[in-house]
Amino acid sequence: MRILHIIHQYLPDHIGGTELYTHWLTQELARRGHEIAIFYRRSADGSGLSRRTEDDIEIWAAWNGRFQPTDRFLSTFRNPFLLNTFTQALDQIQPDVVHVEHLMGLPAGILTILQKRRIPYVVTLWDFWWVCANAQLLTNDTQEICAGPDKFTNCARCVLARSGSSALKLAQPLLPLPLAQRNRILKNSLSHAAALIAPAPFVKNWYASHGISAERMTVVPPGLDYPADAAREAEGVRPFRIGYIGGLSWQKGVHVLVNAFTQLSAPAELWIAGDPDFDPDYVAQLRQLANGNARFVGKLDRDDVWQMLAQVDVIVVPSLWYETFCFVVSEAFAMGVPVIASDLGVLADRVQDGADGFLFPPGDDAGLAALLRRCQAEPDLLPDLRANIHPGLTVAQHTDQIEAVYRRVSNP
Repeated sequence: MRILHIIHQYLPDHIGGTELYTHWLTQELARRGHEIAIFYRRSADGSGLSRRTEDDIEIWAAWNGRFQPTDRFLSTFRNPFLLNTFTQALDQIQPDVVHVEHLMGLPAGILTILQKRRIPYVVTLWDFWWVCANAQLLTNDTQEICAGPDKFTNCARCVLARSGSSALKLAQPLLPLPLAQRNRILKNSLSHAAALIAPAPFVKNWYASHGISAERMTVVPPGLDYPADAAREAEGVRPFRIGYIGGLSWQKGVHVLVNAFTQLSAPAELWIAGDPDFDPDYVAQLRQLANGNARFVGKLDRDDVWQMLAQVDVIVVPSLWYETFCFVVSEAFAMGVPVIASDLGVLADRVQDGADGFLFPPGDDAGLAALLRRCQAEPDLLPDLRANIHPGLTVAQHTDQIEAVYRRVSNP
């Protein structure tokens, strides 16, 4: 089967959960004998279309300037250059089925082309972008969780805050109109998809509450590229060790974890892994809060992630926004590490409170500190939590389910 994956950005230009997932899935599909291609948009000066081959996978990259928030928004409506480059790639690839991983910064007209050519496409709903222009249901002006569009006036405030344009403020009364049009375009695109895939029940239920047919959505949890040798560090006499792996930004709630850590009286260590250059001001605040008592280990490669997980007692996911899957939970469980997470969105689906980890109210550093103290004080608690951990799907098991979707929707 010839399968084309469309994604908003890709390796090595950008490394994130969706990009890594696409890499793992396409590698596995290629190993199974499928002809695989990837089309994505680069953030780069100038304009062009390139084609390269990696591990028998054709990778097409189009670019016409560096990403800007306004450009990403407007490209949904119209970007003739990207439509033209996509058409060139499509003519060469001739796919049987297309898998849309993300369309941010790419024109929705891409899907219109697929409809006209009667090429079935599948969409994975990795975040809330198909309804929320900000993608993450977190307001740009007040940094609060949002329920979704409310006559699009709230969306207009969000757009203004993100753009930082004083000139655009004059147009605020008119902004709900293009935002509403954006949603009509994208909902129409979803209505023509041959199948919709949600990574978790929470995501499916959220989209269903915003007008997307629940019957057309299938929940397929992503698989994990498990390490070949996943041995935990031998137990020894050392302080209780807490880990965080992920983005170092306010919405990830790392400050909540640091504040909780400073409330512990018994000896403990906090290891924080993430890119310190993404938001340097926030990282500086974290360092100040930690007062020299946390270890910032920097950005980790895949092998380093497993090594860190082998050495910590718990992983904390203190997010203040809706995660839609959270690969670090899968990674922690793969290594038998309990997870303490915010009781929010998909995290409440993934962590069974009191069984394989704990949930705490988002932003409640005192509540998180109390759970960490329990883990320190009760000798049998961590072993009991570990015994209840059930690792998720492998990439191969996940691919079995995705292949079944492709077979169901592909042209005969």
